[in-house]
Formats: sequence, C-alpha cells, structure tokens
Amino acid sequence: MEENKIICSHCGNEITDDDYSMVNGQIVCSECVEQHTTICDRCGAIIWTSESYGDDYTTLCHHCYQNHYTRCSICNLLLNEDDCYNLNGEDLCSDCYHDEINKCRNIHDYSYKPEPIFYGDSSRYFGVELEIDGAGKDDDNAEKLLKIANRDNEHIYIKGDGSLDDGMEIVSHPMSLDYHKNYCWSEIMKKAISLGYRSHQTSTCGLHIHVNRICFGESREEQDEVISRILYFVETHWNEILKFSRRSEYSINRWAARYGYENSPKAIMDKAKKGNFGRYAAVNLCNYSTIEFRLFRGTLKLNTFIATLQLVNEICNVAVSLSDEGLQKLSWSEFVSNIRDAELIQYLKERKLYVNEEIEIQEEM
Repeated sequence: MEENKIICSHCGNEITDDDYSMVNGQIVCSECVEQHTTICDRCGAIIWTSESYGDDYTTLCHHCYQNHYTRCSICNLLLNEDDCYNLNGEDLCSDCYHDEINKCRNIHDYSYKPEPIFYGDSSRYFGVELEIDGAGKDDDNAEKLLKIANRDNEHIYIKGDGSLDDGMEIVSHPMSLDYHKNYCWSEIMKKAISLGYRSHQTSTCGLHIHVNRICFGESREEQDEVISRILYFVETHWNEILKFSRRSEYSINRWAARYGYENSPKAIMDKAKKGNFGRYAAVNLCNYSTIEFRLFRGTLKLNTFIATLQLVNEICNVAVSLSDEGLQKLSWSEFVSNIRDAELIQYLKERKLYVNEEIEIQEEM
C-alpha cells in the first residue's frame, strides 16, 4: 500500500523529507517558507509575507497589529501602544504630538498660572483678566496680541476659558495703577477689535481685577479688617456699582453675586466667610494672595478699562483710610466728589453717576 504523500499547500509539490513548516495550520515546504513567509517580531509566528503588517523595521501578524499597535494619524508611523500619544481622540507619534502642542503654544489651559512678575513702583498691584469673544480661540490671533503686549518682557499671557463661545482670556501680570495707565492697552485693544473680537458687545465677557492682599496690611487680621470694609462699601452702594458695571441683574447674579447687606463691615465679612459662595462672588475671597473684583462687564474701550481700575483703587483707598464708622457715613456723592482721575470722572458722567450733565459718549466695544 502506497504511503500518504506530504504535499506543500502553497506550491503543490511533494515533500520528500521532513523539511517543512506549518503556516496557519497548513503544511508548507522549506523552499516556500524561505521565499514566501516571514516571522512576526512580536509573537514569533510564521506568517505569509503578503499577509504581514508593519513597516520596513517591524513585521507583525494581523493579531499583534490589531491588538498592540496603531499608526500616527498625521504621519502614519507604526506605533506600539506603549509609545502612542493621544490628543483630542487621535493617536500620534511623539514628534507629531509635540508639533501639535507647539502650534497652540500661545494659548494656555485655563488652569495655567505662572509665577507673577510685578511691574511698577507701588504697594498696590492690579492683575487683570479681560475676556474677549467672537473671533476664535485662535493661536495666530493670540500671537498677534502677544507680539504687541510682550515686546520687551512678558506682561500678559492668554488662556482658554470655557465660559466663552469663541474667544479667549487676556491675563496681565500684576501692575501698579500708573503702570497700567502707561502700558500699551490701547494698542492691544485696537488689535483685538481689528481681529474681530468684542468684549462689552457680547453676553459672555467679564473684566476681573485682582488686588494683592498685602497692600491692606501685614497680618491676615489687618487685611481682613480692610477687606470687610470693601465688602461693606460694595453692598451699601450696590445700585451705583451695578450701574457702573454695565452688567444685567441676571449676569451679575450668575457670575458675581452679592453677599447681601449687613449693618456692619464685620457682619458682612462673617457672612462671606461662613457662606458657601465660592469664587462667583462680587468680591471673590477664595485666592490666598489676592481679592478679586468680578463685578464688571468686559470692555475694549480704553477709558472704561482705566476707569474701572481707578474705581477699584478708590474703593480700596476709602477702605484703608476710613474707620468702620467713617465708611458707614460715606455717601456715594461724597465718595465721587473726592475723585480726581480724569478717566474715572469721564466714565462716571457717562453712566450718570457723577453729575447729571449731557456729554458725548463713545461706543463700548
């Protein structure tokens, strides 16, 4: 009886010796193995060359490729899953990942907070967060603004902000009031407007002003005493400040809610400390080194911007210089009668918070 012949499944030739291999469960002669198969670099399985996956440097069977490898969605480089970077749901190699990150180098995440650089000669410094919207969270636009703002040193940086529809947030390092007045805010605002951004003319933008706590006193107790008078002033003159802010009742309640009037600065401070107000308060006390005035609507009108800084400075001045009793006696008319800043007086007149005289009003941006 003739013995069973061993036939190569690939070429059909008889295999006369035991020199063959199994490929996908099929017998293949040594010559076909040499010419038409390869080895998976990961699992060591013999696979048909025509069915191999990988690149010029790595050979893979279908199983290993599907379960342990991917390709860069930009350059198509083969990647082991351990060497893969993920950005916005896409797999990227190291080079492409860092290239993409660098493309957005001008707009930082909302949590970004660099070491502050103080500008100007003063004990009181103001850090500004100015939100602009309507022309995109666009890195090229951010670069154009930064080119103006940071000619000689970093004065501002730009962050993304989820509360905006299609914009970003300009954040200043701490500057004295005089430094802000002489800084290139006018150029920055004109450029932002030319790029299509608006601030007042949106429903999303605010102007937040941080003041360093140390200017109110050396100890925490001294600082809190002054800050309590700031809170009292804001609550006592809420109607005037709401008018100054250019915000609607709805907007201010959402983003800068009041603590509520009490009959003394200390009582308002106690309420602020004990209440669960968070940072969305008219005067936010959550930061360790600053207090934050969140009351104001955003603006790309220079006079309004400077006037807002000057108002905050004047509120701080009366809180420092007056006793609790003196502040409780201070009327709004007495408060504004002592103001000498031209920009602030102009704005108070525009908002009919100074004297009732007709003046020419420029459009808010």
